[in-house]
Amino acid sequence: MGVGLYTLRRGTFPLEQRIRQFTPNWFAATMGTGVLALALNQLPWPVPGAHAVAVTLFFLNIALFLAFSLLYGVRWIFFFHEARRIFAHPVASMFLGTIPMGLATIVNGIMVFGVPLWGERAIAAAQGLWLVDVALSMGCGLLVPFLMFTRQQHSMETMTAVWLLPVVAAEVAAASGAQLAPLVGGQEGFAIVMAGYALWAFSVPLALSFLVLLLMRLILHKLPEREMAATGFLALGPIGTGALGLLLLGADAPRAFAGAGLAGVGDVAFGFGILGGAMFWGYGLWWLTLALMKTGFYLRRGIPFNMGWWGFTFPLGVYALATLALGKATHLEALSAFGGALVLCLAGLWLLVVSRTIIGAWRGYLFVSPCLAALPGERAAA
Repeated sequence: MGVGLYTLRRGTFPLEQRIRQFTPNWFAATMGTGVLALALNQLPWPVPGAHAVAVTLFFLNIALFLAFSLLYGVRWIFFFHEARRIFAHPVASMFLGTIPMGLATIVNGIMVFGVPLWGERAIAAAQGLWLVDVALSMGCGLLVPFLMFTRQQHSMETMTAVWLLPVVAAEVAAASGAQLAPLVGGQEGFAIVMAGYALWAFSVPLALSFLVLLLMRLILHKLPEREMAATGFLALGPIGTGALGLLLLGADAPRAFAGAGLAGVGDVAFGFGILGGAMFWGYGLWWLTLALMKTGFYLRRGIPFNMGWWGFTFPLGVYALATLALGKATHLEALSAFGGALVLCLAGLWLLVVSRTIIGAWRGYLFVSPCLAALPGERAAA
C-alpha cells in the first residue's frame, strides 16, 4: 500500500491508484463548472459568445459528473473496505455533500440549456434528476451530521467551513426546485414550491448555526492553516444560496399559490422573497469581504494548490446569481452591474483553478484520499 503513495509523490500514478485515491471532493469541480455556465448565461450585458461558452460548459459539466461518478463507483466496487473509511473521517466525509450539489448544477443546466434543445423531454429529465438530488441532499444533511455525533472526532479548534458542505446541499436543491416548478405547472408545480420551502428550512437554519460556531472558532483560534485557505469562501455558499432560494421561490409563489386558492399567501411569499433575499445578500457581503481579506492574508504567505481551490468558485457563483436575481427583482442597475462583475471574477478564477487541476490530475498528485493515511504503511510512505 505504501507503493501507491510513493508513486503519487514521484508523479507516476497508475490508473488503479487514481481510482483507489479518488474522493468526492472532485465533485466540487462540477459545482464550480456548472455554476459558471449558469452565471455566464445571466450576464446583464450582451457579451458575444457568452451563451455558446455557457452551453459548452454545461455539456462539459455533464461529462465531468459522469466520469467522476464512474470513478467513485468503481472505487466502492474494488476498494470497498477503504472507501467506507470516509464515514469516519472528519474532513473527507464533508465532501459527500458536493455530489448532490454537483448534480443540482446539471439539473439547473437542463432547465436553462436543455429545454430549448430538447423540449418536454428535458423537463421530464430535470424533474427525475431533481428528485434524486433531493434524496441525496437530505441523506447527506442527516447522515453526515449523525456521523459527526457518533463516529468522528471534532473540536472547535479543528473546525473549518467544510462543515457546511453536507447541510447546504438541501437548500441548493430548493433553489433548483424553484426553477423547476413553473416548468411543471399545476398542482405538481405547487407541490414542488412547497417542497422547496421545506428544503430551504431543512438546510439554512442549520447552516447559519454552523456559521455562528465558525465565527467563534475564528475568534478563539484564529485562521486555519494555509492549506485550508479556500474554505474562507465556503461560508458565502449557504448565504448566497439561501438568498437565491428565497428570491426564486418568491418569484414563482404568486402563480403557484394562486393555483391552489391561496393567492394572498403567494403575494406575501413574493414580498418575503425580496426582503429576505436582500437581508441575506447584505449578510453575505460581510462574509465576502472577510473572505477577500483572509485570502489576501494567505496570499502573502503562499497558498499551495489542492482540490480545495474549487471552494473559491461555487460560493462566489451562487452569490453572483443571488445578486443578479436581486437586481432583476428590484430593478436596481447597481446590483446587476455588481453581479456581472462577480461573474467575470468567477470566470477568471475558474480558468486559474481548472488549469491547475488539469496539471495536477495529469501528474497524479491531486489524487489523495486522506482516509488512507492511517492505514499500515501509508503514513510511513508519505
